[in-house]
Amino acid sequence: MDNAPIGVFDSGLGGLTVARAIIDKLPDERIVYLGDTAHTPYGPRPIAEIRELALAGLDELASRGVKMLVIACNTATAAALSDARERYWIHARIPVIEVVTPAARAAVVATRNRRIGVIGTAATIQSEAYANALAAVPGLTVVQQACPRFVEFVEAGITTGTELERVARGYLAPLREAGIDTLILGCTHYPLLTGVIGRVMGEDVALVTSSETTANVTYNELVDRDLLHEPLLPGEQPHHEFLTTDGTETFARLARRFLGPEVADVREVPVDQEGVPA
Repeated sequence: MDNAPIGVFDSGLGGLTVARAIIDKLPDERIVYLGDTAHTPYGPRPIAEIRELALAGLDELASRGVKMLVIACNTATAAALSDARERYWIHARIPVIEVVTPAARAAVVATRNRRIGVIGTAATIQSEAYANALAAVPGLTVVQQACPRFVEFVEAGITTGTELERVARGYLAPLREAGIDTLILGCTHYPLLTGVIGRVMGEDVALVTSSETTANVTYNELVDRDLLHEPLLPGEQPHHEFLTTDGTETFARLARRFLGPEVADVREVPVDQEGVPA
């Protein structure tokens, strides 16, 4: 047993979809969530800059004594996973969970015609993280599309509307034309847009998100490493912490909308002169 919290990192609000799934699957566990809202979105930034920001955020969580780190951001995973595993797992023995591989595996199981689409930020698509994860499976056709404005809509709290649907139809048209039957939502912000994405793609296309599959991996890792939190007493609730690098009021309002009443307290983490968590 280990009663330390699980650290969950994201560039902003999107990782709350992963946090929600972890809380549902592991109701005794405590979560410390850090959203780097001062620098969202990560997608348009250079890979080297994303790596620096992600590692700074993960350092902040590691300094709070977490027993596991979950990189709940596809862009940060693509940019910093190797460095994170070396820094935290090899040197500090803190397991590092990511979101790309679980979603890729789920898509392989879901597809019927072996044609899989991937949408994500510009940096995630350029990194080829999903293409590389799927490359070992013979006979697959993978079609990728960057959808950078989706993050902007979610961070603004916009999940419906004619403008969003217009943008979605433009982004998703090449995937519809390619005849995919499975679509990986390769950004943890995108599950908050499944209504419009599902409407545009149609009922015959399976939407694969990383939140549930990542929660499954988190559960298995905790069990395998004997890191589960001891069972709580009847009526007892874990105290989750939510941290942001900029703007606690807006974050708290949107986080409660997307995750629920568990977002009771949001605190701001100071950043240094270069804009990374101090």
